[in-house]
Amino acid sequence: MPVSQTAVEVAEARSPRANRALVENGLGLALVAGVVLWMIVEAIQNPLQFVEALVSGVNNGALYALIALGYTLVYGIIELINFSHGDLFMLSTVLAGFVVITIFGATSPGIAAFGALAIGLVIVMVGAAALNVTAERLAYRRLRKAPKLAPLITAVGLSFVYQWAGVHTNGSAPQSWTTVLGDTGFNVGGVHIQWNTLVVIGVTVPLLLLMNWIVQNTRQGKAMRATAQDQDAARLMGIDVDRTIAFTFGLGGAMAGAAGLLYLESIGTTRWDAGFRLGLIAFTAAVLGGIGRLDGAVLGGFLIGIVQNLNDSLGLGQKWSQTVVFTILIVLMVFKPEGILGTATAEKV
Repeated sequence: MPVSQTAVEVAEARSPRANRALVENGLGLALVAGVVLWMIVEAIQNPLQFVEALVSGVNNGALYALIALGYTLVYGIIELINFSHGDLFMLSTVLAGFVVITIFGATSPGIAAFGALAIGLVIVMVGAAALNVTAERLAYRRLRKAPKLAPLITAVGLSFVYQWAGVHTNGSAPQSWTTVLGDTGFNVGGVHIQWNTLVVIGVTVPLLLLMNWIVQNTRQGKAMRATAQDQDAARLMGIDVDRTIAFTFGLGGAMAGAAGLLYLESIGTTRWDAGFRLGLIAFTAAVLGGIGRLDGAVLGGFLIGIVQNLNDSLGLGQKWSQTVVFTILIVLMVFKPEGILGTATAEKV
């Protein structure tokens, strides 16, 4: 006669796991509540400094979101962490300086300068997209059926190639550029807002909305979502999987190109190693929001930008900036490994 458990025995067997989950959720909520409480206290005690840090954080968060989209798009469709994406962004900053400032000479506000910015934005986005598609065609496509470690190592190697190109085009030392907007801005209630912040937000938000519309409402976007779910089934439905993946790399590269130009206009400097730090932060943003989700990448980018600037201005200071960001990521991975907007899924076998 088979041995069976009563409902009470089953409940007793599960109670330690349930209690552990309850404790973990409680600790996570307590941490979030503590951060929110700290922000409220700082907003009350230092309102002007808090708002300025918040505005600057939104500016940085928009750049992180654009870069993070490249990570999450590629991972969502072929489950590849493209570590060369940060250095693609770095090359985009160098290309933006060459096109906008060296060729067009746009160094001061004016109708012609803003026209040069618009043309430069298109050129840099197309250039970064073309480079990303080329990398997919020559490197990643051949390794699509290989073990996952092979394309990952290839991405790291490609990152060094991009850095080599950055050293030879930008130089080994940081290079300063005279940008169109510079550090000029205006005051609202005692809070200084730079013009480049409005430009970054004004360009980023439409690009994010356009990206979401492409993925959700176009025929190519449906092909991307079908390919992400099952490549073999997508082929049987008549979808050109190779072209769809190349298109995805192109979109991610275009977002990195846009971020490169906006970063140049915001910071005014280019350096060959900028892609490592910015790329790592953007990857963290993608993981924080939920890797593979567009809205998660955007949310993670803005959250990291805001938290980072609040810490730099009102918290532990800039020397602890990266520590704070990655501590938040580690804590989130402990309590919610799939990210803020992600959903737990079973491993494909």
